[in-house]
Amino acid sequence: MRTRLLPLLIVLMAAVLLALGFPLAVSLAAGQQQKVVVDRIDDTARFAALAQFVTDRPTGSRRTVPDERLETLSRELASYYGVYGIRAGVFYRSGTPMAGAPASWSLPRAGEVREAFGEALLSRRSHDPEQVWPWQRHRLVVASPVIRDGDVVAVVVTDSPTGQMRARTLHGWLLLGAGETVAMLVAVGAALRLTGWVLRPVRILDATTHDIATGRLKSRVAVASGPPELRRLARSFNEMADNVEDVLEQQRAFVADASHQLRNPLSALLLRIELLALELPQGNEEIASVRTEGIRLAQVLDDLLDLALAEHAEADLQLIDIGELTEERVAAWGPAAEAKGVRLVGRCPATTAWADPVALSSALDAVIDNAVKFTPEGESVDVTVSGSGDTSTVVVADHGPGLTDEELARIGDRFWRSGRHQNIKGSGLGLSISRALLAAGGGSIAYAHHRPDEPRGLRVTVTVPRSDARPS
Repeated sequence: MRTRLLPLLIVLMAAVLLALGFPLAVSLAAGQQQKVVVDRIDDTARFAALAQFVTDRPTGSRRTVPDERLETLSRELASYYGVYGIRAGVFYRSGTPMAGAPASWSLPRAGEVREAFGEALLSRRSHDPEQVWPWQRHRLVVASPVIRDGDVVAVVVTDSPTGQMRARTLHGWLLLGAGETVAMLVAVGAALRLTGWVLRPVRILDATTHDIATGRLKSRVAVASGPPELRRLARSFNEMADNVEDVLEQQRAFVADASHQLRNPLSALLLRIELLALELPQGNEEIASVRTEGIRLAQVLDDLLDLALAEHAEADLQLIDIGELTEERVAAWGPAAEAKGVRLVGRCPATTAWADPVALSSALDAVIDNAVKFTPEGESVDVTVSGSGDTSTVVVADHGPGLTDEELARIGDRFWRSGRHQNIKGSGLGLSISRALLAAGGGSIAYAHHRPDEPRGLRVTVTVPRSDARPS
């Protein structure tokens, strides 16, 4: 979730910074240009004031009568050009120069200078030049009219280079970009802290949910940090987990208590059946059937009690040699398999894993017992231990009648037995107990056909972790 939320926040903050940065950059460039334009307006106004008192007028094409005020104006324009490098000139209405710097500068027939000159002839200053950006090499042209007795007698024109202005604008943009970069880094850091603060309770809730789903029902969510809504959600989750644990505890207690309480009257009933059998003729089928059902009921009660204890008990995880433990269980079941005429073959190399030795032994006993029980005489049961990656496995494969795909989906359910095997001894709880014992230690049990191409035989895979799965 963080990988989806964090880019969204970064994009939004980047959009906000860009939305603020672009207008600020445009404003900075416009401010630099406006400052230059205002300076040029002041300069043209000063030159217009000097040109206003020049009385000489052109006679002929370009000839003028020398005048002291005209000479002063010419010196000012030449000094202005020499100091600032800005071309400046005063032109009569006809376009004939009154004075200018450099001396060779004349009014062009077209272009920005000519347009500004034409606007100033209308008794108003030329309009502000278009914005010049740092990558453009345009010049700034400003023209002001020289008015005498209410008439425009001449126009002052300045043509300014923009190199320094563009350099200042670019420098300002670089500072602005650096500021935006710093702001973006700060925003990214804030986004990291914000997403961490917001999602930390979610991560804890997810981890706790996984712990509860894998059997660690005591796990709870810490509600010390995070938004108020998530803290309320964490408290509600803890309350729900407490209620679920209470219900499960009551269910287990009921099963355990019922199993325990029924054993005494059942034992008394079995004892009366035995006494009654002494009164009846030897080999009475009805009393033998009642005795068998009584013994089966006692086995069911014992299995129910074992299941309740298995679901309630905490796993005592240890780093053990799975191969050695499996070899012991194969040796223990060897006589039973031999008595039935079944070959029990074990390949148990040394492989370490974290497991509860008692729980794993009980699970292997149930699995091997089923394999031997359903394997016909003359066939074999193969027990193979292997380890790779993060898990170690014990595979028990038999050559019995096997199960259909529908039956494979139900195997391991409580009290479930295939309709084809109802006459074989058992309560249908052995594999359920094995699954509960393995799950308490982070293990699992899976079922499949012995061979994918044929339905005969069953392959049971017991998996245990090779690393300590307990929360630190």
